[in-house]
Amino acid sequence: MDQQTFLTQAMIFLAAAVIMVPIAKRLGLGSVLGYLLAGIIIGPAVLGLIHNDSGDIMHAAEFGVVMMLFLIGLELEPALLWRLRKSIIGLGGLQVLLSAVIIAGISFGLGLPWQQAVALGLILSLSSTAIVLQTLQEKGLMQQPVGRHSFSVLLFQDIAVIPMLALFPLLQNLPLGDATGDEHSTLVDGLPAWLQTLVVLGSVALIIGAGRFVVRPLLRLVAKTRQREVFTATALLLVIGIAVLMMQVGLSPALGTFLAGVVLANSEYRHELESDLEPFKGLLLGLFFIAVGASINFTLVAAQPLIIGGLVLGVMAAKAVVLYLLGRSAKLSLNDRFLFAFGLSQVGEFAFVLLTFTNQHGILPQELTSLMVAVVALSMALTPLALLVHEHLLAKRLQPANASARQQDDAIDEHNQVIIAGFGHFGNTVGRFLRAHKIGLTILDNDADRVELLRRMGFKVYYGDASRHELLAAAGAESAKLIIICLEPSEKRLELIETIKKHFPNLRMLVRASNRYDAYDLMNAGMLHIYRETMDTSLRVGVDAMRFLGFRAYTAQRAASLFFKKDEANLRKLSAIRDEEEYILSAREKIEELEKLLQTDMVQNMQDIERGWDEESLIDAAHRASDATVQP
Repeated sequence: MDQQTFLTQAMIFLAAAVIMVPIAKRLGLGSVLGYLLAGIIIGPAVLGLIHNDSGDIMHAAEFGVVMMLFLIGLELEPALLWRLRKSIIGLGGLQVLLSAVIIAGISFGLGLPWQQAVALGLILSLSSTAIVLQTLQEKGLMQQPVGRHSFSVLLFQDIAVIPMLALFPLLQNLPLGDATGDEHSTLVDGLPAWLQTLVVLGSVALIIGAGRFVVRPLLRLVAKTRQREVFTATALLLVIGIAVLMMQVGLSPALGTFLAGVVLANSEYRHELESDLEPFKGLLLGLFFIAVGASINFTLVAAQPLIIGGLVLGVMAAKAVVLYLLGRSAKLSLNDRFLFAFGLSQVGEFAFVLLTFTNQHGILPQELTSLMVAVVALSMALTPLALLVHEHLLAKRLQPANASARQQDDAIDEHNQVIIAGFGHFGNTVGRFLRAHKIGLTILDNDADRVELLRRMGFKVYYGDASRHELLAAAGAESAKLIIICLEPSEKRLELIETIKKHFPNLRMLVRASNRYDAYDLMNAGMLHIYRETMDTSLRVGVDAMRFLGFRAYTAQRAASLFFKKDEANLRKLSAIRDEEEYILSAREKIEELEKLLQTDMVQNMQDIERGWDEESLIDAAHRASDATVQP
């Protein structure tokens, strides 16, 4: 492809995304379906703007999945993986095993050799991490039980691709001459199957070792240059370099970058890597969805509509049944079970890689591979539609017995001075405190199970997404004095803040921050009243520790108050720093400055040791001691 053709194709991809995604979002279809529809429209089936020579863009778009897996890996510290081991291995392992056994059994019953049946069962048991996570994040479901269980299943599937790639060379049943011969040669071509398996495992070990002993020192060296663009280039080099290495040994580049992300999850440069790669990931992932839509071979579908349609519906139905039963064993609500089943019933993006791999290694013939590629792409395209059917038809009927009352709650019939958005542990504590002082509250929460429980406990909670302008207006945001924002996740809080700034600029916002980095994002969004949920509790522990060590209560409380004020001031200064190395140096400077301030204050306080509290408190204490003395 020459430069002019490449740029023309890139322009078509981007224009399709810019036009179709806003339309799809406006119609309530979601961005994923918008991207897929854009690909179908510009593909050979409709306008024919994308030709066979657009493969370069498809390969570039596949890096969206590669970067997504790298960023997912960065979020998965080994300690977190260990805590989630039961959910990951239990739900994820059973889903892959049961789905693979059922699909392989059906394939074997239809006459396929057992090697091909096993390969198909494993490939089709996988779901689309890109589609499911994007959809759950847009709907704000990642922190709910259905979101956490979905993530656990997807995570196991992503990890399971590694042993699949190691196993597949042992399933060869066709002469290698019958496989496609246009793939790029790799370093393992021609090696015995057992040696290819060892190369796969050795490459995984190499990624883990290099990430721990080579990449971290490299990032530290680059950070010292204090050049943001150089660090961004290094992050891209890291991802692309690992991808190239994985392809050279016949492995999936996405799996290699995922492992690298997990290894770097405890790195001090994790947040910098995330911020640098996030824009590239979002754009390339969108292009990947467009490429999937454009790759659907409608000519093949039209030639064999019953066979392909039956395969798509059969695979999705088999997986949905398995997922529904697993959701029931995980004690999900009826509504969440169907969402769990519908959301993960498609076949995932790794199937494209695995189908090519099995065809190249003499496991699946070319004709069957082409058929399965169409099945995979159609199942991905049907998933957003299946979720829309669930949301608009099934969800209302699958809610608990008092669902009708909950639906009416969206039509809020009261206006109060204070609105609380999100009534989890943090919001619940704030709400109970204010309610005890007879302060009127309008409480909004989008977790159906939590709303059900809170209503049984006597709280009047309205079900709905607080980031919606219509719901805020119904809750009286125009006349309310305060809104206390306690939503999860942090992305939802930022979305709600933007809605309020746009439609209700006079409404004062008090915002919960999960941690220091979350507070930085909120400050950069213009928030003045930010409350770190761990700050006060941490200082309480410090105060008690000082008291147990013999410090006076007043001294400990005074130190905590001074620490809080100074740390808040430092927080505002550090929030404006983007460079990782500059941030570390500034943070160290602020820490040393704070420690000196506290030590100086303690020395001054000790010089006037008798004035422990203010005079009124001392007088009250003396009176209480006197009263206790005269009593018999």
